[in-house]
Order: sequence, then structure tokens, then C-alpha cells
Amino acid sequence: MTDEHISSPTSPDVWSAVDALWTWLDGAQPHGGREGLLLRVLKLAEEVGEVAQAVIGVTGQNPRKGVTHTWEEVQGELCDVVITALVALRTLTPDARGVFTRHLEKVTARSLGPSAPR
Repeated sequence: MTDEHISSPTSPDVWSAVDALWTWLDGAQPHGGREGLLLRVLKLAEEVGEVAQAVIGVTGQNPRKGVTHTWEEVQGELCDVVITALVALRTLTPDARGVFTRHLEKVTARSLGPSAPR
């Protein structure tokens, strides 16, 4: 397995993991329906806050705390944001992979032009 395959957000392994996490979370969530969906999306804001906290910690911007994080921890928090977003997307639609792939193609074409990789 190549590193490119492992890291690609459109690879089947990523989507298998997203489906497994979605199934696990759906089975354990105390709130269902619209409320559960809203809470799942709100979880994304919490994860973004953790990225901000880690960046502040790695740069020592809080003089009371000093340097409290590493860049590797920032990377992990960013991964948590991506995973949480993909699980939230899967909560909205069983075709999360297709929705994401089509959107990524649009963003890539818009940003990089017609010669963008597909």
C-alpha cells in the first residue's frame, strides 16, 4: 500500500473507517434525529477549538501557560477535525464519499483551473 493511498481522503480505507465510526457513534448517541445531527455537527466546532488551543500552546501565546503543545499535536488535532467533518457528512448522507469527491473536484477545478488533477 502506498503512502498516497493511505492519505487520500477519497480512498476506500478512509471511507470504511468513517462508516465504522458513524455506525459506532450512532449506536451510542443519547440523542437521535435532528438533535443528534445538530450535536454531531456542533462537535466539529469543538474540534476546531482544540486546533486553536494547540496552536496557541505550540507558539506559547499564553504567557501564563507557556509552550504546552507540539506541532505533532496540532497535526493530530487537524486530523480530528477532518475525521469529525467526514463523520458529520456521513450523518447527513449515506453517499458521503460521492458528495465529498464531487465537491473536492469542484473546489480543485475552481482553484487550480481546467488542468487540475481528477
